[in-house]
Amino acid sequence: MSANTMGSRRLALGVLFFAPGVVIASWVTRTPAIRDALDASTAEMGLAMFGLAIGSMTGILFSGSLVARFGTRPVLLLGASGSALSLPVVAGGSMSGELLLVAIGLSICGLGLGSAEVAMNVDGGEVEQLTRRSFLPLMHGCFSLGTAVGAAIGMVLAAVATPVAWHLFGASAACLVGVLLAIGAIPRGVGQRLTSSPEQPRRVPTMSSLLRDRRIQLIGVIILAMALAEGTANDWLPLIMVDGHGFDPAWSSGIFAIFAISMTIGRFAGSTLVNRLGRRVVLAVSGIAAGIGLAAVSFSPSPELAVAAVVLWGLGASLGFPVALSAAGDSGPDSAARLSLIATVGYIAFLVGPPVLGYFGEHLGLRAALLIPFSLVAVAVAVTFLTPWDARSEERLDAGTVPDIVDEGVAARQSPGT
Repeated sequence: MSANTMGSRRLALGVLFFAPGVVIASWVTRTPAIRDALDASTAEMGLAMFGLAIGSMTGILFSGSLVARFGTRPVLLLGASGSALSLPVVAGGSMSGELLLVAIGLSICGLGLGSAEVAMNVDGGEVEQLTRRSFLPLMHGCFSLGTAVGAAIGMVLAAVATPVAWHLFGASAACLVGVLLAIGAIPRGVGQRLTSSPEQPRRVPTMSSLLRDRRIQLIGVIILAMALAEGTANDWLPLIMVDGHGFDPAWSSGIFAIFAISMTIGRFAGSTLVNRLGRRVVLAVSGIAAGIGLAAVSFSPSPELAVAAVVLWGLGASLGFPVALSAAGDSGPDSAARLSLIATVGYIAFLVGPPVLGYFGEHLGLRAALLIPFSLVAVAVAVTFLTPWDARSEERLDAGTVPDIVDEGVAARQSPGT
């Protein structure tokens, strides 16, 4: 694969990650306005968000098998396009005051996001193998950049009282155009399992064998906790700042933008940090920072301190998900299957956890509910010191050597002229 082709592919993956970030931020920054239009309680908003979780779980659970059968490209196209087209449905629910229609729109959004993002991580994992350098944190940084840009736009539009429908229709159109322009640079067949010949049968790990792998189990604990920390902010941070710390909706959107910018900075710096310091140090420090941020937002009596803590929360949560995914891809043969499994665990936590927090938030308050992701992040920090895979996988990154687990499909695409 030529340098120009690889550069185009990396750029395309950046765009394909950027667009879902804009979609999520467009929804999140208008949640206070949508809640008011629906006259919904915190628990009812949690139920609407459960539509996002159901759609996402469906997309996630089927994405791995779809990628194995068809490759990442068609899954990416359908998933990313579907998530963009979900925003007009959410807008329709807001205009009509129908909570069910909002939930349906969020289900479509989740279905697209869940399927597309698993496929994108598999594709990005192959780029890491081909280039022999950390790339997933940078790619996830593009998602965070999308959330930051989307949040900034949402903050401005909320401040000038732009109708929710105009905002969501515009964001949908812009994201759809970006997806259609980027998809052509994604090669065909990535993640697709090659048919084995009788002479050379291929051993494909089963789901049960992967679940028994101790490295996968430990990575799963880390990604579950860190994904929940990120997902909590994506779904609840504006409402936490409105209901828990007394900010108005426009300011709460701005605080979410601060979180997104912090995530972006952390992820764009992440590849360099991982290559220099290794995964164990990066994951441990990230978890500690996220835990301090969560605790401060939960307990701080000062709104100003809570805003400062959001920066720590964002920086800390930024690297857990992509670094754990990268480690999963290096943990054994058939990296696509391992990435798909760990991505599934992460996205389930990312999208199912926040609606569950909504239930506890209704009874205990949203600030108190933050103690759930805080506790899990504390466990994840401890687990980073127990992982046996770190030294071996970091050697590959530092030495720049070719991983001995490169899939045969990756090797085929490395050949000249491809």
